[in-house]
Amino acid sequence: MSIFENTERRDPKRYLWILGLIAPICAVFPSQLVARTGLEIFWWIGPIIVLVVIPLLDCAIGSDGSNPRDEDYEALSNDRYYRWCTYLFLPLQLIGLLIAGYLWSRSALSISDKLGLAVTLGFASGIGINAAHELGHRVEHLERWLAKIALAQSGYGHFYVEHNRGHHVRVATPEDPASARFGESLWEFLPRSMFGGFRSALVLERERLSRKGKRWFSRDNHLLQAWSMSAALFGTLILLFGPVVIPFLALQALIGAWLLETVNYVEHYGLLRARGRNGNYVRCSPRDSWNSDHLVTNLFLFHLQRHSDHHANPGRRYQTLRSSEQAPQLPAGYATMILLAIIPPIWRAVMDRRVLAHYGGDINLVNIKPRTRRHRIYSRLRRSSLTAASAEPATRP
Repeated sequence: MSIFENTERRDPKRYLWILGLIAPICAVFPSQLVARTGLEIFWWIGPIIVLVVIPLLDCAIGSDGSNPRDEDYEALSNDRYYRWCTYLFLPLQLIGLLIAGYLWSRSALSISDKLGLAVTLGFASGIGINAAHELGHRVEHLERWLAKIALAQSGYGHFYVEHNRGHHVRVATPEDPASARFGESLWEFLPRSMFGGFRSALVLERERLSRKGKRWFSRDNHLLQAWSMSAALFGTLILLFGPVVIPFLALQALIGAWLLETVNYVEHYGLLRARGRNGNYVRCSPRDSWNSDHLVTNLFLFHLQRHSDHHANPGRRYQTLRSSEQAPQLPAGYATMILLAIIPPIWRAVMDRRVLAHYGGDINLVNIKPRTRRHRIYSRLRRSSLTAASAEPATRP
């Protein structure tokens, strides 16, 4: 068997992972696309690809249920090709930001075109947080530093601390600001997750430094390291292109944070870990995260949608993540679910019955929004014929 055949057998998607670089490329080339076609819509190519093209491709191509074999785990984990697919995200991301800064500083572009470019950069920034997510889970020193660099564009450096040491510990519990509760709309969730995650990161890093006998203002402070990178990046762009770029930098960072937190909302909506006999929450299992095997979004997001296996086994690299039979399944990929989440009545019509079906119709097992009345939930579901008994199973047969 040739080397090529062996790598294809280990991972049939091997040479498709390079498609994960589409997001930063979208930030690099919109000016060329506009120049060559005359279509100013290409300034908005970021949201067009994420919110229109990818959902359509997910629908057309469907799901990928293939899992890596256990005997291939070590070979896949140690194959540096997969690491370079994430490493390359960073230079493309920074080049796109430099090009955007130059274009924002030019008066030739209309305000609409500049806004479109800022939104496109924001989507690249949000997906850059996903690249940082993959890198930040690694034990290698280099990859952890690259994770902080990837977070610089969004100014969301506290994610490095809160995600690994906060979210992964408290996931699918009421104590986790990044786990959406049943009955909670996206617009209620966003401020709770954003501010709650920020506060949690401050507490976690202060406690870590205290245990090591170090002060807050220490070069070992992960938050100050990440925020310093953002300050250096934004400061350099302002020096190069002038203060005119400030509102566009702020807008793209805000959109990047919004995209990340919206994905957080989708990933754990309504799910609750059980408690053991000692009163502590049981270890996170594949049942505690929503899963999706829609192929196109998985390639675009480096298998982020196999979130159930990621939380059950956070040390696994993206190419080794598996789809679990125990995991509750989303009806569509993340790109489509983001669109549904924006409109709370549609989201709840699609997702509430799936949450209840996952727990056999027992509302007491659900991570429910405080002050939400259980009998009102049952009444509303009965009126809309969305009871757990008639719901499609959230897990696979």
